[in-house]
Amino acid sequence: MAKVLIPTPLRQYADKRDSVELTGATVAEVLGALTTQYPDLRKQIYNDEGKLRSFVNVYLNDEDIRYLKKEATSVASNDTLSIVPSIAGGSTGVATPPATLSNDEILRHSRHLIMPEVGIEGQLKLKNAKVLLVGAGGLGAPLGLYLSAAGIGRIGVVDFDVVDFTNLQRQVIHGTKDVGRKKLDSASERMRDINPNVQIDRYEVALSSENALEILSGYDLVVDGTDNFPTRYLVNDACVLLKKPNVYGSIFRFEGQATVFAYPGGPCYRCLYPEPPPPGLVPSCAEGGVLGILPGLIGLVQATEAVKLILGAGDPLVGRLLLYDALAMRFRELKLRKSPECPACGDHPTITKLIDYQQFCGIPQHQPAPEPGLAQGEIDPVDVKKKIDRGDRFLLIDVREPHEYQICNIPYARLIPLGELPKRVHELDSAIEIVAHCKSGVRSAKACDFLRQAGFRKVKNMKGGIVAWSDKVDPRVPKY
Repeated sequence: MAKVLIPTPLRQYADKRDSVELTGATVAEVLGALTTQYPDLRKQIYNDEGKLRSFVNVYLNDEDIRYLKKEATSVASNDTLSIVPSIAGGSTGVATPPATLSNDEILRHSRHLIMPEVGIEGQLKLKNAKVLLVGAGGLGAPLGLYLSAAGIGRIGVVDFDVVDFTNLQRQVIHGTKDVGRKKLDSASERMRDINPNVQIDRYEVALSSENALEILSGYDLVVDGTDNFPTRYLVNDACVLLKKPNVYGSIFRFEGQATVFAYPGGPCYRCLYPEPPPPGLVPSCAEGGVLGILPGLIGLVQATEAVKLILGAGDPLVGRLLLYDALAMRFRELKLRKSPECPACGDHPTITKLIDYQQFCGIPQHQPAPEPGLAQGEIDPVDVKKKIDRGDRFLLIDVREPHEYQICNIPYARLIPLGELPKRVHELDSAIEIVAHCKSGVRSAKACDFLRQAGFRKVKNMKGGIVAWSDKVDPRVPKY
């Protein structure tokens, strides 16, 4: 019987075995016995025409069968067959690596090259790899820096935003001089400064159902650095359809998550979260905040997983959800299981094409343009200032949190956080006009809705919140 060595990425299709002994007179017969015993291996090794895939090499002892007589080569009972796939992450083919590294690259990546787990062969895999980075913000910043520094040969970046002062607390790929610039411009410039050899593909678009498959198809794996649910589900479904690993990360305040989705045999994002939360239930980082250091740590976990998938080294975060609590400085790990009922990657998937993800997440895709001026129930900050100056009898309530009030406030306003409003509503006089404000007008709109449902009739929302107050009334009030 011949011994067949099964590489790490393919063991999940062979009951996690690293080797198996099989009978066969030729290489073809032994491989046939292997794929009969483990049918899921067949599509990983052979194409639809029954030929070995171009990224799969088979060695008989120490000889590549391409240089012998291919699959008709005879096999003796003490021979060893080795299956050597040149793939990134065990699912997407990586073409034959370039033959050499330049002297500059050898010096630049010397600390990789002296590691036996990487070496010349591993660095060539990194050089030949194609990684798509969705987002150049909080998670995208460390990802762009470290994937470039690692020697990834080609990195695609999808982003259509511009750099804002509020980004600089965590998006370390951008600097003060970049405020107002396109994030693609500043990120690309910094990545090339770290590694001039990297090829950067720029996609200044919003990833959508119309362009996602075309963009993602040119890459070996995708790293998700997005900050909204529609794009997360879009990236997941596109990766499942294209059979591309999806290196996932998410952050909020002091907590982060990371895992690898859409890896062969592993779960996808829909296995973990079949449905998105209702709109507005989970606050964004702009509303809830995020520790500036947190995306650095989670982004580095994602970068590490991407490099491991390309090298085919270590134990990837497949079927494992890594949870990080910065306040407790504690990591936890939860098991994730592939759901047979998953509509994307289950036994009978119903998602066979990309859908309307805005609608799926409860967000109308085509919202009408806002009418100029004020909507019903709104009041302009300038008019609020006039009421204060005239001494009008009305109550201005600030529904932000106490720590936000400490950042900046309108002295005339009374602080009643939105979460406390239901139990403090008795403090309010329904006979006088009430004007509510928050940072931008979103939370105060919810406060006005609650008050109207509670029977208050003279309620208005200060349009644009304290940010608009700073713009229109008092520029000394800082924005945050």
